[in-house]
Amino acid sequence: MRFTTFESPVGMLTLAGDEAGLRHLYFAVDGSGDASPGDAVTAGWQRDDEGLSQARDEVLAYLAGRRRSFNMDIAPEGSQAQREVWAALMRIPYGTTRTYGELAQRLGEERAVITVSSAIAANPLPILVPCHRVVAANRLGSYPGGEALKRQLLAMEADESTGVISAS
Repeated sequence: MRFTTFESPVGMLTLAGDEAGLRHLYFAVDGSGDASPGDAVTAGWQRDDEGLSQARDEVLAYLAGRRRSFNMDIAPEGSQAQREVWAALMRIPYGTTRTYGELAQRLGEERAVITVSSAIAANPLPILVPCHRVVAANRLGSYPGGEALKRQLLAMEADESTGVISAS
C-alpha cells in the first residue's frame, strides 16, 4: 500500500491506495495532528507523495471549492452490502443531502436503515465517497471527521458564492 500525508484546510489528511485505486482517507481527529491510522495498520506501507499527487490535488481542489467530483480510481474494501451503499452515496449530487431512511428506501426494502448507517460509518474514503451528504431525519448525524467538519462540507457545497472551506 502506498500513502501520502498532507496539510489541508481541514487538517492533516492521509490518502492510501494500491494499483486498484485509493482505499483509505484518514482525518487527524485525535488532536495530535496525526492523520495516520496507526503503526499496526501501516506496517509495510510506502510513502509515495508523487504517485498520489493527483489524488491529493483533487482533494485540495474540492476543499477549495474548485472541484465537485473526482477523477481518481477508488477501491474501498468492504462487504457487498457496504459497497452497494457506498455506490449509492456516489450518486447523491453535489450540494444535496439524503436522510438515512431515504437512502435505505432507494436501495430497496431489503436494506434497513441500520445497514445503511453501518455501511456509512465504515466508509474508508470519506469526502471521496460523500457520506457527509447523508443526514439523520432530525439532526445532522455523525461523520468520521466530526460533526463540525460535516457541517462545513455541507455548507461549502450549498454555498455557490464561495464554495470554500477555510482553515480552522
